[in-house]
Amino acid sequence: MPNVKTVSVRKGDWRTLETFFNAKGVAFFRAPVGATIKVRYGVGWLGKDRQVQKLDGQSYKKLEVGSWSVTRARMQVKVSTDCDITYYVDGLGVGVDFPEIQF
Repeated sequence: MPNVKTVSVRKGDWRTLETFFNAKGVAFFRAPVGATIKVRYGVGWLGKDRQVQKLDGQSYKKLEVGSWSVTRARMQVKVSTDCDITYYVDGLGVGVDFPEIQF
């Protein structure tokens, strides 16, 4: 089910926003400017980063989790200052090209 969430994030290392295990999902992000988002598959040093993107505050950036989530997939963010991040997440699967709800 689609959902718009706002989460407080602290500056520093990568922060997990959503976790998927054996599930598909998609999320859209737009702000804060300069924040970096990614999908991290796997666990520990065996993990792989995919879809690393920087937010520009203007256009939506999309993260997708597909079949690789059999191991585990996390949507993560890294910010340079403590802030709130608002994003749209749909856990029904990949294939959504644009958020149903503008935020």
